[in-house]
Amino acid sequence: MDDLQRNCTPVPADISPRRLGDVQAQLLRWFERQARDLPWRSTRDPYKILVSEVMLQQTQVDRVVPYYYAFLEQFPNVEELAQASTAAVIKAWAGLGYNRRAVNLQCAAQVVVEHHGGRFPEDVAELVTLPGIGPYTAGAIACFAFERDVAFIDTNIRRVLYRLFIGGEHPAPTGAEKTVMQIARSLILPGDGWRWNQALIEFGALQCTARRPACVICPLQSDCAAFPTIQSSISTASRKRSDRSELPFQESNRFYRGKVVAALRNLPSADEVSGIDLAALGSQVKPAFSEADLPWLYQLVQGLAQDGLAQVAEERPGYDLGDSPETAAGLVRVKLP
Repeated sequence: MDDLQRNCTPVPADISPRRLGDVQAQLLRWFERQARDLPWRSTRDPYKILVSEVMLQQTQVDRVVPYYYAFLEQFPNVEELAQASTAAVIKAWAGLGYNRRAVNLQCAAQVVVEHHGGRFPEDVAELVTLPGIGPYTAGAIACFAFERDVAFIDTNIRRVLYRLFIGGEHPAPTGAEKTVMQIARSLILPGDGWRWNQALIEFGALQCTARRPACVICPLQSDCAAFPTIQSSISTASRKRSDRSELPFQESNRFYRGKVVAALRNLPSADEVSGIDLAALGSQVKPAFSEADLPWLYQLVQGLAQDGLAQVAEERPGYDLGDSPETAAGLVRVKLP
């Protein structure tokens, strides 16, 4: 039995089998009426499921759909993706953000081709050994591609189960995570794991949302431990978030990493091989870029190189922070890998 299926400890005593059954029946009825027609739900191809799951990390469904079709048109199977240049994969990912996902996706494809003969493992324990594949994605592939009855946790599932059976808003990962996983395992319907997990994810995406859950018309209202206080809990959590002092995204390194990758994607074909020097790259990335920003930009592109998102070429040993920035800027060139 798969580790994600094994219910090693009992579900909390206050959750009766009857209550679990009521939740299952109500949620599946809701899913039959409200399920969206999403392209990855009409396939059992593990490669296509993997592509969809990676794209859906940190990106809304409506944005993903057109990119999903375009990506599969360019890389229709795992072999095509494995054999493509990394630069081509990164270019195809343009618009989705979190570009590291594209590199991980290709790395996983390469391992499937080189070590598994192009056939995806069906077991969660083997799937999690693929690059960039965590417990959730492994469970999703096992369930949605191979129809294994496995439990797994993503943001939507965690939120729904926590509200239903524990109550209130789910805090930062704590000991409660084990309880949520126990509940998830106990709810899996033998022989119907695909439909159940799809329903649970869809419910979190459309009905039991993070900021504005539709509690008044919720079919699970009478079974929900959070219902009496959920709206006030969300309001309190929102105020706490607004009180935090955080660096604006447009000033963060993640923002500028994305700007660098976008600039490299858009290099003229004549510069794709030789790359672009630091000073020229900086002026495209940061409007007020100056020589003083060269060490910062160099560290930024080195980080991208370590993540497989850029290639840095230097005409001499590593950049010396004591050297003249304008001299170093002409010796360091950056391009897609």
